[in-house]
Amino acid sequence: MRRARLQKRARLLKAAEFNRVFDKALRSSDQYFTVLVRPNEIEFPRLGLAISKKRAKLAVTRNRLKRIIRESFRQKQHELCCADYIVLAGQKSSSTNNSRLIQSLEHHWQKLNKLCAKS
Repeated sequence: MRRARLQKRARLLKAAEFNRVFDKALRSSDQYFTVLVRPNEIEFPRLGLAISKKRAKLAVTRNRLKRIIRESFRQKQHELCCADYIVLAGQKSSSTNNSRLIQSLEHHWQKLNKLCAKS
């Protein structure tokens, strides 16, 4: 059985793409994640990840966070507005269970989708 995955075109890969979002972004934060969003001119949303060693010391933990974020984004991407999203890890993200992290991301996607639709 083949697993669904996030397509390469739906990812932010270049530094210039990240800098564009960091320059003028709408923000949603909690203790687990900070999500930045900026509308794009492309017809689909894209995701960028910035999970630092400062927030998640072990590579295993950083990889777990990335998997959770990518999967949550992949499931919601068809409901999101056409924008570039960057997810940063919060202070408690590495010590929290997966279900709480998924709930947090769901909240961010909904909040930012409303903000993005207004602008």
